[in-house]
Amino acid sequence: MLFFFSYDPYIAIIGDIKKSKKLEYRKTVQESLKEALDNINNKFQQDISSKFIITLGDEFQGLLSSGNNVMDIIEEIRRDMYPVEIRFGIGVGAITTSIDSERAIGADGPAYYLARKAVELLKENEQKNKTSAADIRIETDGDNDAAAAMLNTILSLLTVIKRSWTDRQREIIWDVMRHQDGQVKSAERLNIAQSSVQRGLTKGNYYAYKEATDTINEILKEIRRKDV
Repeated sequence: MLFFFSYDPYIAIIGDIKKSKKLEYRKTVQESLKEALDNINNKFQQDISSKFIITLGDEFQGLLSSGNNVMDIIEEIRRDMYPVEIRFGIGVGAITTSIDSERAIGADGPAYYLARKAVELLKENEQKNKTSAADIRIETDGDNDAAAAMLNTILSLLTVIKRSWTDRQREIIWDVMRHQDGQVKSAERLNIAQSSVQRGLTKGNYYAYKEATDTINEILKEIRRKDV
């Protein structure tokens, strides 16, 4: 066990669209985001305490009772919204108010404060022009700094890998991650040779990326409320 809590924590996720004011077709982006969040709310409803919802024009949030699929949720939103870039803050802690299961809005507590803190730290790192600045960060309540630091290091390394992808490598890797049905099926969907899929996965460091993502998911699975 890497995480230690004296209570059952929640996991808050805040997403913040980068450079939102400079986006063309902002209404279309918001419509796409709403559709992506609706898909998440349906697909991962067993993990969700309060459904993901757009809270501001360039932000959204949701509340989870389980860490089982945190990275899967983030990766799916990121794929659905590409090329729009999003920073994600993950906060693990208590919720001190009542929770509306249909809308992740109005609730309050350390989980949301920590998710907000994570987003602000990501922005600060970007403003410092850190080349390896991650776009996902986790902050936790309690005596869990070492575990959070380890996860944030892995998340930074994932960012380095992701930023090295060519457009073709990204297309291949995201197709394989989304469908998980093998290289042959991916090649058929993308209308390319299976050898091209294999080459794209290898050169894009897919296997290291997936292993790191799976590791984060496995660690976050430790976080689960006993009342669900």
